[in-house]
Amino acid sequence: MSTGKRLSPNDPGSYSLPEKVAVTHIDIELDADFENEKLKGFVDLSITKIDESCDHIILDNIDLNVISIKNKDDGTLLDYSIGDRLEVFGSKLEIRIPSIKKSIIRITYETSKTASALQWLTPEQTLGKVHPYLFSQCQPAHARSMLPCQDTPSTKFTYTAKITAPKPLTVLMSAVPLEVIDNGNKRTFLFEQTVPVQSYLIAIAIGNLVSKTLSPISKVWSEPEEIDKAAYEFEQTPELLKTAENVCGPYVWKIYDLLVMPPSFPFGGMENPCLTFVTPTLLAGDRSLVNVVAHEIAHSWTGNLVTNRNFEHFWMNEGFTVYVERRIHGLLYGESSREFAALGGLEDLKQSIDNLGAQNPLTKLVVDLSGIDPDDAFSTCPYEKGHTFLFYLEKLLGAAEFQIFFKSYIDKFKYKSVGTEDFKSYLVSYFGEDSAVSQIDWDLWLYTCGMPPIIPSYDTTDQDACVSLLNRWEQWDGIGNNFKKSDLDQFQTTQIIQFLALVLKSNHFTLSKVKAMQEAYDYNSSGNCEILLRWLRTCVKFKWIEQLELVYKFINTTGRMKYVRPLYRDLYSWEETRSKTIDNYEKNKMSMMYVCRHTVAKDLHLRNC
Repeated sequence: MSTGKRLSPNDPGSYSLPEKVAVTHIDIELDADFENEKLKGFVDLSITKIDESCDHIILDNIDLNVISIKNKDDGTLLDYSIGDRLEVFGSKLEIRIPSIKKSIIRITYETSKTASALQWLTPEQTLGKVHPYLFSQCQPAHARSMLPCQDTPSTKFTYTAKITAPKPLTVLMSAVPLEVIDNGNKRTFLFEQTVPVQSYLIAIAIGNLVSKTLSPISKVWSEPEEIDKAAYEFEQTPELLKTAENVCGPYVWKIYDLLVMPPSFPFGGMENPCLTFVTPTLLAGDRSLVNVVAHEIAHSWTGNLVTNRNFEHFWMNEGFTVYVERRIHGLLYGESSREFAALGGLEDLKQSIDNLGAQNPLTKLVVDLSGIDPDDAFSTCPYEKGHTFLFYLEKLLGAAEFQIFFKSYIDKFKYKSVGTEDFKSYLVSYFGEDSAVSQIDWDLWLYTCGMPPIIPSYDTTDQDACVSLLNRWEQWDGIGNNFKKSDLDQFQTTQIIQFLALVLKSNHFTLSKVKAMQEAYDYNSSGNCEILLRWLRTCVKFKWIEQLELVYKFINTTGRMKYVRPLYRDLYSWEETRSKTIDNYEKNKMSMMYVCRHTVAKDLHLRNC
């Protein structure tokens, strides 16, 4: 969808105008109806007039069944209207509000069975196969399908929640749990979030869940079948959190829990405050993928505490978070390890830009999302191009000085939503216009398509070993048995991943060499999804038809878009497999969450862009 229109002046993807009337607090009371796959109940919105002459509030809404809207104080019904529905952004919900500056409005409603924020799983789709499961994913603009709200990151609010679910299911939310009330065959779970959050950080999960304690403020949650594996994998969480505080300042969210999601969860992680959602693809068995946890922990400051004011400035959430994630990595494992991770990120960025096109305006750091579905704009660019810019600034301004500045930036803008100009102005005022800041070409970095204009100098020690092994394979004439498993004995997992990334982009391989690589290293048996992704993409690139069964099995058992989308695109490009790939998607699409189903359909040219 691309209409070119902005729904409101400050956020192209939200009808709401919090600069006129702002929601400052929400009380949520909902019942989870698994039989009909709906949430039913009400929300109380505490509102404050910024413009005291304004007589209405505008909320975002996708397919909510609004039953009534009233003034909570006196029970008076309030007039409201629901505007025309746009395919992606839903409808404007306009409510006539009381004349006083502050009031509370109660909206009684239920969600649609097709709510894009909610994934209802049958027992068969869970690990335990006995109980159903519900989880949400509201970022970037799906909270409006779960509750009527100002669905823009430009405004924040506190919230409480009372969620009722059938026994023996447990309810978790992006808030601090307070109490559980027994109601016979149901239980009601009470939560409180006292730190102001934006709408996309409201999160819920309901399932047969158990926990193990990692520290006084951290637990890991999952279905019982994988709790031991999860507790082992994420044992380092308290150390990561402590290191993040050294980088960013005090942790304000009271608790930090992890929830291992069902396989259909579309992201590596989601930084819901107090309760990070993580993909089960992180359970590699060797703790090699906990960088994703470091990333989500970093979001506790960059993204959650200091927030992009709309998704045109998404790099301020994600580029900053990758920067903090790698700072954590460097403090724990050494600076060379941090910089090697940055080199791997650059490879991912090159692939993303090759896929999008070097002149695609969505490869800029600051983008124009007028009329564009933010799900369609999602890519590696804000993450890795954003990180590259911040690393460049660190090198330019001095590591020690920039790191002190970075912590002060978070302190200055905590609890606020900001744009790129806020960061630029603060950095210039902090260092002074006569400093090395004068060398920064802001327009070149922020508003130019393609790869970053300057690639900083990185430590290549770990990369050199990968390149050396790649060169051996590229120069091999195919005669003799020159390679064996011990080639990888000195490699860290991250180096194996990077080696395969280099293989994938190499033009000096043949199918026979790829088959020889499987014989030597047996990548088919890897339990690490990052390795499998690059390996299976290589197999598809060189049209190894016997590997297709393994490729389809991989994309049908994970809903993580990082893995599913590149492989579907690769399979679509292989003409002989295109029809079978589309059939595979049609057969399995309803096990995907909305955002994955929606974007893969675009990748397979099954919907208009």
